Amino acid sequence: MTARSRNNVNIVGPDDAPTIMLAHGFGCDQQLWRLVVPELVPNFRVVLFDHVGCGAAEPSAWDAERYASLQRYADDILELVSALELRDVTFVGHSVAAMMGVLAVATDPSRFAKLVLLTPSPRYIDDEGYRGGFSRSDIDELLESLDSNYLGWSRAMAPVIMGAPDQPELTDELADSFCRTDPECARVFARTTFLSDNRADLRRVSVPTLVIECEHDAIAPRDVGAYVHRHIEGSELVTLNTTGHCPHLSAPEATARAITAFAGAP
Repeated sequence: MTARSRNNVNIVGPDDAPTIMLAHGFGCDQQLWRLVVPELVPNFRVVLFDHVGCGAAEPSAWDAERYASLQRYADDILELVSALELRDVTFVGHSVAAMMGVLAVATDPSRFAKLVLLTPSPRYIDDEGYRGGFSRSDIDELLESLDSNYLGWSRAMAPVIMGAPDQPELTDELADSFCRTDPECARVFARTTFLSDNRADLRRVSVPTLVIECEHDAIAPRDVGAYVHRHIEGSELVTLNTTGHCPHLSAPEATARAITAFAGAP
């Protein structure tokens, strides 16, 4: 099994264009970039993939112990970049994949030109002097609900995460994506996502970085975006005039414009 087949890699766009790698968040797959990709392919070669345990990634690659750490997802990303012989990559990570990108770049920055963190959160749980948006009891309740009734949790959480009541079709799409994810994989991935603390890793980023946040986001409030921006030296912060945690679905044109302007389309 190659890294490419393991992660169901798909590459679109001109071979000689700058490379953008898109990494999806929890409970999703590469299909959720579908509205952004057409905006990028005129100017970029776009690399899409599914994290192990998600989408059409190779099921036999899943290991609950291995993927209890975000560093293991970052290691997969580094393997992919190496196997595909990619250089000067602009890595775009949505939600928890933003921290995978932080870890990948911190581990080996040599193949990365830039980093885009789309609605990132280095820690979801509030701490002294830090507002992540959730108490520990909030997260414990969320995980308990996910454990007891994953499909019910998916349908209940999708509207909160999407935050776009005027676009119910997008909420349905996100819920369907959650429901396609194997519940056992989702339970592990949820704990890895919501219990991680990567605040100390932000200072390890050494490539130009763009932080993209939304005006109103129930999962990663603006305090979090400001924190990430403040702790990655030289980073830029863009606030999109939209709501929710998935602007690549709710505001794809604005999201693509921010990525394109930062990545430097030829």
